[in-house]
Amino acid sequence: MDNSFQLDQVIENQTFSGNMLAKEYEACEFNYCNFEGIDLVSIQFINCSFMGCNLTNCKVKNTAFKEVSFTDCKILGVNFSVCNPFLLELVFTRCTLDLCSFYKLKLKGIVINNCSLKNVDFVEANLQDAVFENCDFYGSAFERTNLERADLTTSRNFSLDPELNIIKKAKFSANGALGLLRKYDIVVSM
Repeated sequence: MDNSFQLDQVIENQTFSGNMLAKEYEACEFNYCNFEGIDLVSIQFINCSFMGCNLTNCKVKNTAFKEVSFTDCKILGVNFSVCNPFLLELVFTRCTLDLCSFYKLKLKGIVINNCSLKNVDFVEANLQDAVFENCDFYGSAFERTNLERADLTTSRNFSLDPELNIIKKAKFSANGALGLLRKYDIVVSM
């Protein structure tokens, strides 16, 4: 592939290695591609979509994700905290994001729908106005995380310490609100 720039391309069923990637992709679709374990360092993805792709253990240091959506993707163990934060905008739908890190990222207004977010690091992330629809947060870490006005009403298995996180005006279901009490080791009957 051209090692400089790809515009408005549909790339399907490709297994990538580091030397196959361009430096910048704009308005491209990646369908059922395998990026597992490869180095995406300093690549720019602008207004791109990933559908059914495997991005497990990709390295994303200084990678730009500007208006990028992931649908039905397997994204395990990716450290998003080292990607390029400038104009960072991500949307995840029906993805497995287990063991990923969003440490200290500014993800104001992020939309994450029907995803597995098990053992994910959200420590010190800004998740103001985020929408987490039907997500599983089992074992995920929230500490000094800004969740102001975030919507977690349909999500489950999160454990948030209200004393260590900003949760003003955040939305929770009655069952989900129990995750705010987990640290107190109390039993609540419904």
